[in-house]
Amino acid sequence: MTNENSNSNDFASMLQNSLSAMDHIEPGQKLEAIIVNLTDDWIFLDIGRKGEGVLDKKECLNREGECTVKTGDSITVFFLRSKDGEMVFTTRLGRGESGHEQLEDAFHNGIPVEAFVEKEIKGGFEVKIGGTVRAFCPYSQMALRRVEDNSVYLGQHMKFYISEFSEKGRNIVVSRRQLLIEEEEESKKARQAELREGMVVKGTITSIRNFGAFCDIGGVEGLIPVSEISYEHIADPGEYLSVGQEVQVEIMRLDWAKNRHSFSLKALMADPWDEIPDRFPPGTRVKGTVMRLKPFGAFVSIASGIEGLLHVSRIASPTRIQYPAQILKVGQEIEVEVESVDPENKRISLAQPREDGTIAAEDDESAWVRDYRKKETREPETMGSLGALLKAKLLDGDKK
Repeated sequence: MTNENSNSNDFASMLQNSLSAMDHIEPGQKLEAIIVNLTDDWIFLDIGRKGEGVLDKKECLNREGECTVKTGDSITVFFLRSKDGEMVFTTRLGRGESGHEQLEDAFHNGIPVEAFVEKEIKGGFEVKIGGTVRAFCPYSQMALRRVEDNSVYLGQHMKFYISEFSEKGRNIVVSRRQLLIEEEEESKKARQAELREGMVVKGTITSIRNFGAFCDIGGVEGLIPVSEISYEHIADPGEYLSVGQEVQVEIMRLDWAKNRHSFSLKALMADPWDEIPDRFPPGTRVKGTVMRLKPFGAFVSIASGIEGLLHVSRIASPTRIQYPAQILKVGQEIEVEVESVDPENKRISLAQPREDGTIAAEDDESAWVRDYRKKETREPETMGSLGALLKAKLLDGDKK
C-alpha cells in the first residue's frame, strides 16, 4: 500500500513539474496568441497554456484611434513580465514604454520597439523611440536592399530591434533589416506550404539582368529566364519588362533547399507554333527579317516568335560565299520560301529565291560551284602529269 501511495505521489509530482515547465515563459519569448476578449483598456489573450495574457489595447489602435483587431484574431506577442498575477505581453515597445529600463529589456530579450524616423544623418537615420529617446539606424540596417531615395523612410513609424544598448541608453543602435529578414522567412514558410510547381501566380519584377528578370511572388523571389519571357528571340529583357511591373507567371521550378526558383511568362502565352503547319505549308513564300547570322546560315523571322533557318547552301548568290554575312546582314528584309516544317521540334527550313524567282533544287550546283569548275577546266591539262590525273579524278568524283 505504501509503495502504491509513493508511486502515486511521484507521478503527481512529475506531472506538476511538467506542467510548470510548460507554463514557464521567458521574458522576450515570442508567442502566437488568440484574442478572447477586448475591454476599453486591455486585450485578453489565450496563449495556449495555463492562464491568460493581457495586452495594452493602445498597441492595436490606428492613428484614428480605431482598434485594428477583433475577438478570434491571431496575433504575435512578446512576453514582458508578470504583474499582479497576470502575464503582460506586447507587440512592440515604443509607445508608453520608452523608459531606458524597458528599452534595455527589449535589447536583451529581442523585443521589437516602435520608433519614428525623424531625419537622415551621416551614415544613416536618426530615429526616436517613444518620442523622446534618440537612436541611430545605419543605412545598411534600414531595409533588405538599398533604395535610390532615402527620403521614403522619413516621417514613418516603423518597428526595429535594438542591436546595441550602451552608456545607460545614451548610445542606442537599432536595426530594421533583421526584423524584415525574420518576417520574410516567416512569409516564405507560409508560401512554401501553399505554392506548387505549375501554379499561376501574380508577381512583381524586382530587377532585370541580361539573362532574365527576377520576380517576387509575395515574399518568394525567382528568375524568369530570358528564354521564358516570350516565344520571340529576346536580346535585351529590359525592352519587354520593367522594374515594378506586375505580371502573371507560371511556377516552373521550386528549389527551397538552394532558394532558387524559376518562373515563366511564355507558358501563359499562346504557342505560335500551333498554327504554323497550316499558316506556312511547304512552298509558301513570305517576307522575313534576318535576326541572327551564323557560319552555317541565317535565322530569319517570318512571324512573331517564329524563326526559320536559311542554310548557307540555300542562299541565292551569283558568286561563291563562305559565310552568310558576305551577302546578308541583321535586320535585312528578304523573301524566303518555306521548304519544310517540323512543328514537333519547332524547326523550319527556308530557301531564298533566285533573281528569276526559282529555287535551286537540292542536287543543283550553286553558281559558285559552276564557276569553280570553269576556272579549273581553263587551266592546261597535261594528262601525263600526276597532278592532272588527280584533278581529273576529283572533278569526276564531284559530278557523280
